[in-house]
Amino acid sequence: MIDEQTEKRRSSFWRELPILLGVAVLVAVLVRAFVLQTFYIPSPSMEHTLNVLDRVLVNKLVYDFRDPHRGEIIVFEAPSEWQSGAEGEDFIKRIIGIPGDKISFDPDVNKLSINGVLLDEPYIYHDADGQQDPPASREFEVTVPAGRLWVMGDHRSASGDSLEHFNDSGDNVQEATISEDSIVGRAFTVFWPVGRATWLTVPDGYSKIPDPK
Repeated sequence: MIDEQTEKRRSSFWRELPILLGVAVLVAVLVRAFVLQTFYIPSPSMEHTLNVLDRVLVNKLVYDFRDPHRGEIIVFEAPSEWQSGAEGEDFIKRIIGIPGDKISFDPDVNKLSINGVLLDEPYIYHDADGQQDPPASREFEVTVPAGRLWVMGDHRSASGDSLEHFNDSGDNVQEATISEDSIVGRAFTVFWPVGRATWLTVPDGYSKIPDPK
């Protein structure tokens, strides 16, 4: 004797399965488009905070509700002058300066200064012998324009960042900075490989930096 109720439930499940899979795919697409997205690291420019082939999770909504903060690691669509030929190429760097910030570097002090306060940057790349990259390759002083950000890689000697483009553009701060509107989102965690999984928090040194005058 067939249990009619059980048979109905089984057939109902198989009829509904394509709908359930379709809804799951739609939800995944919407989350990727508007909320979270994964990115892999293709270059050494953020070593060793982020190593080549690390995978990070990016929050695409956070800057819809607040402004970017110094010290955060962001994914952004690179300005055309920064791109190597791939249209819409995405970069990942650390925000060093926000609009209005006065950023400078004195090789004798060997630290970046933001709004008159020296910035501690323990995350800057060290090689296998413990030698650390200098915070900048040359002496400079800039004021970040309105609506733009000064960004740098943690592996300063291997990063195509704001300072490199400042140099290449003849000290044009507009070309050296990125638009806030170009930000894709904030990278907030490394999730792969599992052994390197960690939260990407803002380093303590940024809490000492005053707002621009």
